[in-house]
Parts: sequence; structure tokens; C-alpha cells
Amino acid sequence: MSESLPRIYPAESGLLGAEIRQSPEDFQVTELLPFTASGVGAHHWLVVEKRGLNTQDVANRLARCAGVAVRDVGFAGLKDRHAVTRQSFTVPATPGPDPDWASLEDDSLHFQQISRHDRKLRRGVLRGNHFQLILRATTGEHSLWDTRLQGLAQSGFPNYFGAQRFGHRNLQEAARLLSGQPMRVDRHRRGLLWSAARSALFNLVLAERVRQANWTEILPGEVVQLAGSHSIFLAEDDDLADLQVRAADWDLHPTGPLPGRGGVAPTLVAAALEASALGAGPVIAGTTDDGLHWARRLAEQGLDAARRPLRARPENLSARWEDAQTLILSFFLPAGVFATSCVEGLLGREMAEAQSLDLCVD
Repeated sequence: MSESLPRIYPAESGLLGAEIRQSPEDFQVTELLPFTASGVGAHHWLVVEKRGLNTQDVANRLARCAGVAVRDVGFAGLKDRHAVTRQSFTVPATPGPDPDWASLEDDSLHFQQISRHDRKLRRGVLRGNHFQLILRATTGEHSLWDTRLQGLAQSGFPNYFGAQRFGHRNLQEAARLLSGQPMRVDRHRRGLLWSAARSALFNLVLAERVRQANWTEILPGEVVQLAGSHSIFLAEDDDLADLQVRAADWDLHPTGPLPGRGGVAPTLVAAALEASALGAGPVIAGTTDDGLHWARRLAEQGLDAARRPLRARPENLSARWEDAQTLILSFFLPAGVFATSCVEGLLGREMAEAQSLDLCVD
């Protein structure tokens, strides 16, 4: 992105600071699925605790151990390597003895459950993730931390895609593809680049809504999403007052674009704001294409348009001071929400190491 993303707390409201991930144990993530292993079926079900490994590393190890193709290993989402994370995998069962899973265990990988299931675990089929974060070397008055934590629990934070979504050069490569420059990338890599491009466009729109302080409001012509579902609808003028009350109750959310073809598009004020935000200038420094051009090109690739809530909030948030400068946070976030976007919403600033710290599941 060409500039830092705006935050909801001005500098004059007070500054907070913290260091996180001094060790993997400082950033613990437990995946929560909407179901458990059936106990029977043609797939091994493995709940893995890992550290220093990403999800693909584990999938590769499981596939080699079981003698199956890595594409047949199922998991619900990606987890960062710079953390202690717990997530489920499925591996097809083959004739003969069960794989020697114990041979894979070491300091970086431990099996918490080994069972059976009746089908492959698919990407995205999860409720979300529970986080336990240790913030060290904190700065700022404890009273300000308390006030911000209360605000976080009640009002949430801008649901930005975190820096990890964009990798080291994903946006630059996406820009080359979208401008029509010849590139040789496989299907998986191309999908990652399209995802990064769409995420950047969403962040542009959300950033403008934060600047205008209307990121929690239902604007005329807003595309609204029901909480806890993917159901969306267009806000009608006659319903705005009622919809705003429901938004205040967290029953529904204003949304931003994940550009592609088709889908429900905003109208009126919401449409004008999105067009202005996307057309304001180059998506990334060193390029000339604005977000409107990127959106048109993404639609031409056959991607289906979608919407994403502009806001999120941590559920079951608790905070405990271990000592004067060490704060332990515990909370749940829905799938696709970045933990560091939550912490940055609390601090009111970007974290210097955000790219390596973000943890989300798509």
C-alpha cells in the first residue's frame, strides 16, 4: 500500500505501545471448527500443535508420512509459523497399517488428537480462532489501556486485512499481472496474487471510511451483511434508521468490496464513496493503475465479487496484567479477521512487525 492505514484514535487521545512475539508462546492460536471428528470414516483426523512451522509445512510432513499427495491433505485455514498454533488436518486413509504419526513428533510438532473422520476438511469451514497474546514492554497509563480495551469490546475495530496478506511482493506482482505484463505463475500463486489485490482494494475503501469516521454507519445505498453469515442486502432509504439501530446492536454490518464480477453493488452515497476511494490514485507506489482499473481487471479474470464487513470486534475479551508492563489478552475472532488488526485497533497505530505477526484464517 502507498501509505499507512488510518486508525480510529488520534495521537492527542494518548499513545500506547507494546512488543509482541518475543517468543512463539507469546502468540497462541487455537482453531475452532463448527464440528468435531466423527470418529469413523476414510480420513485420519489429526489435531496438531505446532511452533516454527506454517500450515503447509505440516501438510507436507503428513502427506509424506501417509504416502499420499499433499493436495489430498485437508485443513480449514492457514496459520502463521511465528506462533504456537493448534489446528485440525485430515489425511486420506490407505490400505494397510496406520501411518506412524508418532515418528513426526518433535519440538515443533505434537499431536493432541488422532481420530477418524468421514470427509476431507475443506478450506474456510471454521468458526474462527481463539487467541492468547502476551504484550510485553507496554507503554501508556493503565487507565488508558482499560479505556481502550472497553472501547475495543464495545465498538470493535476497522477490519483491515493485515500486512501478512500482502507478503513481501505480492502486490507488486499482482500489479504486473493486472497491467497485462507477461508472467509465468502457477494457478496457486495466481490465486494468492488476486487475493492480495482484492484485499488491498478493500483496505482502500475502509481507510476512507475511517478517515470520514463513518466506518460503523449504514450509509444510503450501503450493502449490508447480516452478522454471522454471508447474507447481504442493499440498504433502502426507508430502512436506514432501523438498520442503524441493528448495526449498533451488532446484528448487521456495513461492508466493503472484494471486487470481481456480478454480486450486489452499492448505490447512492455508498457507491460514490467507494468509487472515490478506489479512483483516488495508484494502489501502490511506483505504479499508475488506480483501484477502479484493478477492480475492472479482476472482474475480467472471472473472480466473483464479494463483500466483507468493515468492522469486527473480539468476543470474550479478557485482559490481565502479569506485571506493570506485561499484559495478557485472550479473545475470539471470527474467521478471516486478523489478530494484529485487532491489536492495532487497540494501540491506535501500526505495529512495526505486523507483516510477520498477522494471524488469520480465510
